[in-house]
Amino acid sequence: MMQEEDELHGAASETADEAPDLAEHDIVGELQKALDEANSKALYAAAETQNVRRRLEAEKQQAASYASAAFARDMLAIKDHLDRALAAVSEELRADKVASNFLAGIESTSRELDSVFARNGVVRIDAIGQRLDPHKHQAMMEVPSDEAEPGTIVQEMQSGYMLKERLLRPALVAVAKRPD
Repeated sequence: MMQEEDELHGAASETADEAPDLAEHDIVGELQKALDEANSKALYAAAETQNVRRRLEAEKQQAASYASAAFARDMLAIKDHLDRALAAVSEELRADKVASNFLAGIESTSRELDSVFARNGVVRIDAIGQRLDPHKHQAMMEVPSDEAEPGTIVQEMQSGYMLKERLLRPALVAVAKRPD
């Protein structure tokens, strides 16, 4: 009996000695799991911060590039008025010495405005002879035509303009259609 008690006591003491190892192993595993989770969250947060920073930088750059859009759109009205004034001048008025000096000033102003537009990325949209592109042109009417393919622009009523890659104003155009 004494021997049995010693064996039970020995077995119990071995189990007691192993128990701290198992509890310690569980704690280490839980701590490792928590550390891995915290590292994962930290990496995710860093990546998200970097993505937000890139997005904000791109938006800032785009805002700077297109900040002048409203001003450029307003200046197009002035360009339109200059072009209409020049188009309305007759040949006999151009032959007049006083009027020709005045017209030269208007033409010079128009060229300078074109130059300023070009330096700032404002470009006139090609229209006549092009296929209608709803991203650049606004069809105002259809014109029966044997000479042009249907859907081809045959007349431009108002010039359209782009600011870099963005539409400032669509060209107002007449599009060819098959004659009835």
